[in-house]
Amino acid sequence: MEPAGFIEVDMFAEEVNSLDHPEVKRFKRLLLEVAEEYDSFLVTFEINHGVVTFSFDSDELTAEILTILKNGRRG
Repeated sequence: MEPAGFIEVDMFAEEVNSLDHPEVKRFKRLLLEVAEEYDSFLVTFEINHGVVTFSFDSDELTAEILTILKNGRRG
């Protein structure tokens, strides 16, 4: 299963560095639900000092998330 590209988001405090952290677990569950809605799979999910890196096997879903992130940052 090939990822459709990686998304990296500085999402949590730098101290958050574990996949077992409650906020990280909650976010991962959300991504899994979205992947299911798109008939897709979450291929990669990592956390490194608050920065989340994830990928899906769907170009469509990856593009949709990038659009949401881009529009959300414009304020």
